[in-house]
Amino acid sequence: MTPQELRAFCLEFNASAEEFPFGPDASVFKVLGKMFALSVLDARPLKVSLKCDPDEALRLRKEHPAVVPGWHLNKRHWNTVTVSELPDRMVRELVEDSYDLVVARLPKAERLRLDRP
Repeated sequence: MTPQELRAFCLEFNASAEEFPFGPDASVFKVLGKMFALSVLDARPLKVSLKCDPDEALRLRKEHPAVVPGWHLNKRHWNTVTVSELPDRMVRELVEDSYDLVVARLPKAERLRLDRP
């Protein structure tokens, strides 16, 4: 997955937006103001930090050396993934899972507006 593909995929989700609160290099992808992905898209290798269920986060870290605790994030809830070391399909699933976890914590009215009850 290229940086352009990662950006485009993150922006496909309902109400998603790219912001730069940590400076011009760090792309922060949010849904209704809540972060679900963080990446320096120019970095090599390409990495992305994603929200994850704590039990799933531990399992992924054990099974995949490309998945490590979230860099500068709550290590219980965030993983940092080296994109090139995982299949594109898996990266897409992890991004979608992150988005879904963030949406699940939104107020019900906002979830319904996003078509994700």
